[in-house]
Amino acid sequence: MDDTVVAALRVLDLIGVFANAMLGAVIARSARLDPLGSATLAVMSGLGGGMIRDVLLQHGPPVALTDYAYVPTALAAAFVVYLVKIEGPIWDRVWPYIDALALGCWAAAGAQKALAVGLGWLPAVLLGAVTAVGGGFTRDVVLRRVPTILGGNTLYATCALLAGAVMVVFFELGMPVVGSVVATLVGGALCLLARWQQWTLPQSDEWSALGAARARLARSSRSRGSRRRGTEDEGDGGAAVPRG
Repeated sequence: MDDTVVAALRVLDLIGVFANAMLGAVIARSARLDPLGSATLAVMSGLGGGMIRDVLLQHGPPVALTDYAYVPTALAAAFVVYLVKIEGPIWDRVWPYIDALALGCWAAAGAQKALAVGLGWLPAVLLGAVTAVGGGFTRDVVLRRVPTILGGNTLYATCALLAGAVMVVFFELGMPVVGSVVATLVGGALCLLARWQQWTLPQSDEWSALGAARARLARSSRSRGSRRRGTEDEGDGGAAVPRG
């Protein structure tokens, strides 16, 4: 791989590691975990997606275990969050941008790494999404929570898939570094737009034929019930005896 591509991959990875490790540490703090628990959750959140990606690629040991910048980056994020109480309206406004940036960075980095070792466009897109959401998935499982990417939230993994697809296009055009930047911006912008517009994927009952039939039946039942109550009210009104 070209040295410029390798450097771009590393920078993207480390940005994603720090941002997601911060989120893991913030969640650990809200769960009232001790410093060890906070560090563990930060490392898991920050490095989990990349390690899953590297294990699936089977192209040498996970980079987090061979490059000593990765674990200290995750621990530094945990240390910052442990010392500084990161919460309140400022954090609520800033965090979505950090999260969106990390999503775009990791989706681009994961897709680019898969392409660089010779995989095709489909596994590249999938591994980009795995890189972006894998750490958060494992973090939620450890905390015994339903992973946020499985539904009920605004688009997240979908944005990672689209960012990975953008990376694939630019890689095929021979512009991997430009593609890294564009894919990061596309994934981050889509994530923010989905959060702003409250875009979600439809639930199963909303798009299936059975769900549509149930919805029509429920609307029909409510309509008949309303008409029936209206008729009864009219009858009661006619039979009412004035009170002297």
